[in-house]
Amino acid sequence: MTHLTRRAALGLALATPALLLIPRPALAREPLTYSEGGIAIDGSDAVAYFDNNGPVAGSADHSVDWNEATWHFASAENADTFRANPEAYAPVFGGYCAFAASRGYLAPTTPEAWTLYEGKLYLNANLRARELWLQDVPGNIAKGEANWPGILG
Repeated sequence: MTHLTRRAALGLALATPALLLIPRPALAREPLTYSEGGIAIDGSDAVAYFDNNGPVAGSADHSVDWNEATWHFASAENADTFRANPEAYAPVFGGYCAFAASRGYLAPTTPEAWTLYEGKLYLNANLRARELWLQDVPGNIAKGEANWPGILG
């Protein structure tokens, strides 16, 4: 049986706070924008959603680097529109699943699971997540905003 002497206990007690000062590697955080291979929102044209066209494939020929990702657009005009005011066109919650954000975690998205609400674009992981999202959009937005950006890590 091991005995801890007073001297050893005192030494341990004095050393413990010093251990807290030792630098530790920072945990990696998730990127600000959902992307695969550095391409935001699966290469869809974010501006095209606002024309009520839904997802339209963008092209590397019309790209903009913003918020840690490369955004593709179907036309130079859409790329210029985005470049002038990216916050107006980029999906809320960095293009991560809005329903997942409302529940406190991150999930990827698919271009087909989208919603425009009060002039903002929200994407979801799939059509089922979109159905759940649509059951209480204002409430889900409030929950997502309370979790964002803390869920990035």
